[in-house]
Amino acid sequence: MTDAVGWRATMGVIVPSTNTVVEHDFWQVRPPGVTFHTGRMYISDPDLGSDESFESLLEQIRGSIDIAIRDVMTAEPDYLLMGMSAETFWGGVEGNRRFAERVSEQAGGLAVTTGASACAAALDALGVRRIAAFSPYQPVADEEVRRYLEEAGFDVAAVTGLRCPSATAIARVRDDELRKVVGELNSPDVDAIVQVGTNLSFLRLADEAEAQLGKPVVAINAATLWHGLRAFGVKDQFSGFGRLLREL
Repeated sequence: MTDAVGWRATMGVIVPSTNTVVEHDFWQVRPPGVTFHTGRMYISDPDLGSDESFESLLEQIRGSIDIAIRDVMTAEPDYLLMGMSAETFWGGVEGNRRFAERVSEQAGGLAVTTGASACAAALDALGVRRIAAFSPYQPVADEEVRRYLEEAGFDVAAVTGLRCPSATAIARVRDDELRKVVGELNSPDVDAIVQVGTNLSFLRLADEAEAQLGKPVVAINAATLWHGLRAFGVKDQFSGFGRLLREL
């Protein structure tokens, strides 16, 4: 029987418990008849002040993701969206593939969109090849972002990490800081700029930056939602969130 409010799709969303942006972004865009239902991965220590603490955070995610998936599956969603990104870039293209397979298996074979695969699909759809990227991460994670994007076939001019001190601090990065890093990454030989880190509030700023720069600027939350909706056959288009959701 069709869900009364999610009559087109009910989508499970897996996020770290520290994340305050993903749900906001998805509901900002939400097509009529599509609903989002969250499973949260418990993060007891949000410290991200070093490479070592960043890897410790990933261990916390790996230790709690099974419970988050278990919980969200009780809502019987039609599709899963990963509202977390670093783990999906880890290990390059093969690492992302294995991660998606594990999640899908735990979810009873449900189709899954990861942040990494969504960004690659978005950049392919936009027809770009030379890109620059930025994140809230430490260098150890930025290297994994670069590795994934290069293995996915893109020429990566630069990856800038904001080195946020904690998982919760990511959501507190100011608009002027984000505008500054986009300006620094932009150059005539860069076809597009991509933002990763789902707790960075960049959805509307990406749309603003596209208008100013005259080139694609991809926010990971926009890419993840776009990829999941299109994979499930929801083709609605929206203004204000970037070219992906407006045109593709």
